[in-house]
Amino acid sequence: MERIKILIVDDEKDLVSTLAERLALRGFEVETATTGAEALERLGQNGFSVIVVDVKMPGIGGLELTAEIKRSHPHLPVILFTGHTSRDDAERGMQEGACDYLVKPIDIEKLIAKIRNAVGRKESPKS
Repeated sequence: MERIKILIVDDEKDLVSTLAERLALRGFEVETATTGAEALERLGQNGFSVIVVDVKMPGIGGLELTAEIKRSHPHLPVILFTGHTSRDDAERGMQEGACDYLVKPIDIEKLIAKIRNAVGRKESPKS
């Protein structure tokens, strides 16, 4: 099986750095972006398996970013996360095409399970 390549997008530099380090230690290939615009640039250059996106960011927020990702890469799984629990954001994120949603603080094992589930869903043949 090919190594899972993740893009983590959050304007909190310490958080993306910590998440990237913890996921890399578990065998994932990880890149980070601290803005939605930077994420869109990286998206065109790299074959990511899954994108993990914060909902609340300045500029291009996570919901708008999810919609953009889904327009250009409809089969690429997006997992949203936020420190601001909102049922409306979760519902809107799913409508935009996100496959899952987490609330900060992020439990790394839950995130890994959601990543594996999202990538497995992407790789499974549709019946």
